[in-house]
Amino acid sequence: MTDDNKPASDDLPKSPNPSNEGSKLPSGKVLAEPRTAQPKRWKFSLVWLIPLIALAIGLSLFAKAILETGPTISVSFRTADGLQAGKTTVRYKEVDIGLVRRIELAEDRSHVIVKIELSHAARGFAVDDTKFWVIRPRIGASGISGINTLFSGAYIGVAGGKSKADKDEFVGLESPPIITGDEAGKVFVLRSNDLGSLDTGSPIFYRRINVGQVSAYKLANDGKSVEVQAFIKSPYDRYVTTDTRFWHSSGVDVSLNASGFQVNTQSLASIVSGGIAFGFPEGSNSGIAANNTVFKLATNQAEALKDSDGNPVQILMYFDQSLRGLAKGAPIDFRGIELGYVKSINVEFDSTYSQLRMPVIAEVYPSRLSHGREFDPDKQVLKAFIQRGLRAQMKTGNILTGQNYIAIDFYPKAKPAEMKFTNGIAEIPTIPTELSGLQAQVTLIADKLTKFPLNEIGQDVRKTMANMNTAINSTDKLIKQLDSKTAPAMQATLDDARKTMQSTQTILASDAPMQQDVRRAVQQMTRAAASLQLMADYIEQHPESLIRGKAPTKEKP
Repeated sequence: MTDDNKPASDDLPKSPNPSNEGSKLPSGKVLAEPRTAQPKRWKFSLVWLIPLIALAIGLSLFAKAILETGPTISVSFRTADGLQAGKTTVRYKEVDIGLVRRIELAEDRSHVIVKIELSHAARGFAVDDTKFWVIRPRIGASGISGINTLFSGAYIGVAGGKSKADKDEFVGLESPPIITGDEAGKVFVLRSNDLGSLDTGSPIFYRRINVGQVSAYKLANDGKSVEVQAFIKSPYDRYVTTDTRFWHSSGVDVSLNASGFQVNTQSLASIVSGGIAFGFPEGSNSGIAANNTVFKLATNQAEALKDSDGNPVQILMYFDQSLRGLAKGAPIDFRGIELGYVKSINVEFDSTYSQLRMPVIAEVYPSRLSHGREFDPDKQVLKAFIQRGLRAQMKTGNILTGQNYIAIDFYPKAKPAEMKFTNGIAEIPTIPTELSGLQAQVTLIADKLTKFPLNEIGQDVRKTMANMNTAINSTDKLIKQLDSKTAPAMQATLDDARKTMQSTQTILASDAPMQQDVRRAVQQMTRAAASLQLMADYIEQHPESLIRGKAPTKEKP
């Protein structure tokens, strides 16, 4: 094999220099002097351009991925319904800020853990108070939401937090929050005896305009009331002052007065899912309420807007008749002014269990009267009123429903009484109901008619007639002995007198028609009195029968 730069030994030219004679090969040939060749330069080829471009693109994509990739967080949900790894996005105000990379089942299998890779621009969402939830189609008190996910699929919503503490593990919400962190407004706490028909998302109205929602509710620490968290959106939150009154606006409020029927309601949404309304009493001019101010939640508008009644005073009333139709909450009326309500009704026996009374405890508000001292026992005003005839009486309030109430008024003809105290509560004397008084009068009349001595009167009349008959016989004998001239005239007179006596005796005989008519009249009056007594008892038990009539009696099988 030959080299292009080295010719064969036979072809080497002979050196003309005699000094090279020592550089002879064994064959006698002389080596030629080597020549120095210049190396070839490397030339750039277009083939290398393609990998260089690919390398540059790869490096730029890698750098971009590093720069745009944010933190990876873990969010736990109760279920992964609608979530898919590599497809489900995380959105904030409908802008994608992350992607679900992996979904894992927790070790205790009670929930799932969703691994989310946030974008570099969304790294500020990985803080302590950020909230995550799954957007799905929902129907709630606040309306229908998530309809667009029927076509695009579920996604994860997020509400950015304002905390400075970083966090990479979160517990997702099962439903979207009512209030997001960037929504302006104020939160107020409403206290009520019960929740009623309210729920999370129930609307809040001001002058029939939806200005907020119920964001949360919980049982109070003492367990005796419910605390409702109400969020009022800006700019409507400035209308909530320190004198604002809140009330339930759920359902339909129907009232009947001299003007006819009145129906009040806020909206169809409040009827279905409950709601709250607020307003102010007349003449209110107070300052704007601060955030988290506590208010009372009244049951209706009338209760919320009424003037403050101050502290109530308890009174005690004992009744001897049936209290059918009287219930807790029944009004205590004083000449048309509602002073309070019935707090409790009970039955009380004496020590020998031979007699019983019906104690009724009521709470009245003295401030509803002009001076507010009328029911204050310490001022001796109530004691003077009782001495002047102040009494309590149960009356029928509604004939259709049979509901009763207690009326307090002055009865000058009432029996004298003094004010007493039972367990520190002032006792007001009572008088029977009007029906009970009518029943007592009817019973008294019937007793008098029953005791009328008709038999004794008849016997006395018969004895008188017998004595008169004896006298007539004696007179007849005397007349026979008189002069014959006067005898005929006197005889005629005696005959007339005898006829009169016989007629009277016939009338007063036990089997005489008049005597029988009198007995029948007395019996009919007795039966009428008994019927009147039964009617009074029935009306007292069923006052609605005055309008509806007596209910038909069911036939026994």
